[in-house]
Amino acid sequence: MRLGIRPRTRALASIALAASVAAGCGSASAGAVSGPGGTVLRLGYFPNLTHATAIVGVADGLYAGALGPNVELQTRTFNAGTEAVEALFSGALDASYVGPNPAINAWAKSKGQAIRIVAGATSGGAFLVTKPDITTPAQLRGRTLATPALGNTQDVALRAWLKSQGLSTTVEGGGDVAIRPQSNADTLTAFAGGAIDGAWVPEPWATRMILEGGGHVLVDERDLWPGGRYVTTELIVSTAFLGARPDVVEALLRGHVAATKLVNEDPDRSIRTVSTEIGRLTGSTLSTDLLGTAWKNLSFTNDPIADSLRTSADEAAAFGLLDPVDLTGIYDLGPLNRALAAAGQTPVPVP
Repeated sequence: MRLGIRPRTRALASIALAASVAAGCGSASAGAVSGPGGTVLRLGYFPNLTHATAIVGVADGLYAGALGPNVELQTRTFNAGTEAVEALFSGALDASYVGPNPAINAWAKSKGQAIRIVAGATSGGAFLVTKPDITTPAQLRGRTLATPALGNTQDVALRAWLKSQGLSTTVEGGGDVAIRPQSNADTLTAFAGGAIDGAWVPEPWATRMILEGGGHVLVDERDLWPGGRYVTTELIVSTAFLGARPDVVEALLRGHVAATKLVNEDPDRSIRTVSTEIGRLTGSTLSTDLLGTAWKNLSFTNDPIADSLRTSADEAAAFGLLDPVDLTGIYDLGPLNRALAAAGQTPVPVP
């Protein structure tokens, strides 16, 4: 889910990503892949709680049912948004659930050509968890905090919040508060062992830092957004696939709408499904009790909450983690709103 990169590596990474974009545009020029049963839709998602809509939609057959017998659904899981975006650029993927900043980065690097955001999925679920003795922002001065990756969604949010509190940071880990980007699993270990003082992380890692590491919530990111709503996960599609098979994209979104309804109306069943599937996909099962606690901090929605995406892009640019980018045209919500209308639900606002 990395958005920004250190200046000394930015040029090389940009070249590699540009090459991926070029390769993707060439290899996916037809827009859709055919299989023995007809069109193939290749869908990506992550085996984690913030992708619960996708996990439930795949496991319960909601996507396959909506796509029908003439579309073969192939799924692939990823650990980071950059991996999913690279697969989409290379023509190996048609659609994927990702965080907001990978979507922004994909749009920026392809100059608005490669992807469109077609639906929201999850809002909320990110917290700054710290040691219990830290109860005010001023007490963070001279401390070390972690984020999942330099320039990822939570990293940008933490830097923006610290700046609002008069505390400086640098991408090299300097400033008033040192920020150490690392995997969430490493963050939990470091926090429990006292190597860091806190972290801005998504669920279920925030709940795990509280239950297993003895931390407490210093900042609930919902408190920083109008109405407590901001995008955590959304669905993107390849523009080539969308152009070639808009009917398949709309069918996928009918499955997405059904999955969103299920996770909201039957959370107990959905939590059991997510626990089982994460265990199957990763070999490490999270208890339903843990997931149930973390689940309460998330909202599952079809609305991509466009204003929060633009704010995240502006903040990333302000910290030098992304060049300024115009997001006009990044959304195509027509297929989603037709799927919502078919389900008797209210359309989401078009940005």
